[in-house]
Amino acid sequence: MAVDPIVLVAAGLLGLCVGSFLNVCIIRLPADMSLLTPPSTCPRCKQAIAWRDNIPVLSWLLLRGRCRRCGAPISPQYPIIEAAVGVIWVGAVLLYGVSLHALAAALFGSILLGIGVTDGRHYLIPDEYTWGGLVLALGLSLSGGGNGFLQAVLGAAAGFALLFAVARVGQWAFKEEAMGGGDIKMMAMVGAFVADWRKVLLTVFLGALLGSLIFVPLSLKKKRLVPFGVFLALGAAVTFVAGDAIIAWYLHFLHGE
Repeated sequence: MAVDPIVLVAAGLLGLCVGSFLNVCIIRLPADMSLLTPPSTCPRCKQAIAWRDNIPVLSWLLLRGRCRRCGAPISPQYPIIEAAVGVIWVGAVLLYGVSLHALAAALFGSILLGIGVTDGRHYLIPDEYTWGGLVLALGLSLSGGGNGFLQAVLGAAAGFALLFAVARVGQWAFKEEAMGGGDIKMMAMVGAFVADWRKVLLTVFLGALLGSLIFVPLSLKKKRLVPFGVFLALGAAVTFVAGDAIIAWYLHFLHGE
């Protein structure tokens, strides 16, 4: 899809800013800290970071990854996350043009990235991602009128119910918690974005498949908890972009046409 380069630049810059905020979420939400106060500071010298040192990606490069005042290293996570979200926003516009669907894709991708990183590190999916994402998805679905909103609500209900059922069955079978509450709430948010019970099933299937292929081999020597949110996020991203094509292929294969 041909898109004006100026629009792509604008999308990229907006994505970089969203990525900067996402870094704040990734750092502060697991610690139950406010996202607004205090302002960003250097963890070593405790000095507030000036605006000129807080420009996404550029400031980190100019400072060579170190604090201007004390020279303490600044984690490369910051520019990596910022750049990744910038790419997500540009990609959304390239795929879907200047549209509300592109905005939904960009926001959904940003939230999934935050969930993946946070759950991978802390085995935690903060409610700010899930409930906040659910509200955004339902709000965006209103652009499709009453039917669009209804589909999003049904998708959210399907996502919540499916993971809730899996959690209860797993707890009964293994006599221990098999699914975290964060995963269940996450799938409500995912369901609202994909707005299709079939895509909810596909997301869970892809998440389980990717988890088995990637995580299980890494856990053979040492038993570890499964950060299922990481793999659900990957599955949800694939489903959002290619879910229709995958479902169509499966139905074609199933009926042997």
